[in-house]
Amino acid sequence: MNKLTPFLQKHGAHLAFVVALIATLGSLYYSEIRHFLPCTLCWYQRILMYPLVIIILVGIVERDRFLPAFVLPFSIMGMLVSGYHYLVEWGITESPTACSVTIPCSYRWVNYFGFISIPLMAFTAFVLITILMFAIRRAYKLQANVDESPA
Repeated sequence: MNKLTPFLQKHGAHLAFVVALIATLGSLYYSEIRHFLPCTLCWYQRILMYPLVIIILVGIVERDRFLPAFVLPFSIMGMLVSGYHYLVEWGITESPTACSVTIPCSYRWVNYFGFISIPLMAFTAFVLITILMFAIRRAYKLQANVDESPA
């Protein structure tokens, strides 16, 4: 067992919570304060991100060792949706028919440094949460192996 294992067991979920909270507040900032209208794919990303704030918070409070099992389906699907949305934005793939003509999924509301857009920010958040959850899961498995091994 390495030094990272206890750290991840103690703080990994907190880090994932901070990422999910910042992503949620960021999306609310863009829609409610800046008045950017979310497209269909943005809504799908929100549907996958917003519950993570509550799920991770409950997992922290309950000290749930199975938290990654609840979070990973959301974060992995979120990575796929936001990755796809980023490709749509750049015209690499076709916009889905579910996207509205009035709020196209290919429209870039922000373009920081020439490549950072809202879908890329969401993708980054989902990736970070996914990595943290896999690391937490691995840390608990390593700890279980140490606990089961004869002294």
